[in-house]
Amino acid sequence: MTFLRPLFVSFGALTLITGLAYPAAFTALAKITFPWQAGGSLLVIDGKLRGSSLIGQATEDPHYFWGRPSSTAPFPTNAAASGGSTLAASNPTLAQAVTDRMRILKAVDPDNSAPLPQDLITASASGLDPHISPESAHWQVARIARNRGLTTERVKNLVAQHVQRSLFGPPRVNVLELNLALDAQAHP
Repeated sequence: MTFLRPLFVSFGALTLITGLAYPAAFTALAKITFPWQAGGSLLVIDGKLRGSSLIGQATEDPHYFWGRPSSTAPFPTNAAASGGSTLAASNPTLAQAVTDRMRILKAVDPDNSAPLPQDLITASASGLDPHISPESAHWQVARIARNRGLTTERVKNLVAQHVQRSLFGPPRVNVLELNLALDAQAHP
């Protein structure tokens, strides 16, 4: 029985250090150094919570830019069920989902003959991606301009203002931030 005491003391000490002290210290450090990000990067406009800039917002409203498709269940961009579809490229279900997405996009903008950007028809690995490529945003410009009664130049300029460039990775556009800026321009 004497050999059990060091075992329980070690277990208790490691539990306190790795289960409580370490997470608490890094949470406090994050709240001090990056308070907005540590709080969820929440976008509040006129006192109303509009969403998080870190989690995609699903919409099918043709007045807004659409983000990447989401494979989360039971609804798109469900943060509690983050994950991809895990369907192989050879799976007919995946091929059908991509075909359906292409059909929907072409149906809402039948005059757009530009090739569909990949990130508008394929889901991200997390299913929560808040960004699209600038190409995906530009593909949607004509639909947005037409549905909002804006010029395509005005919408293109808005997209250009929201392209984020980083040292690593390709340029990207945060869809929620772009849609909020769009709402500030003109309401549908």
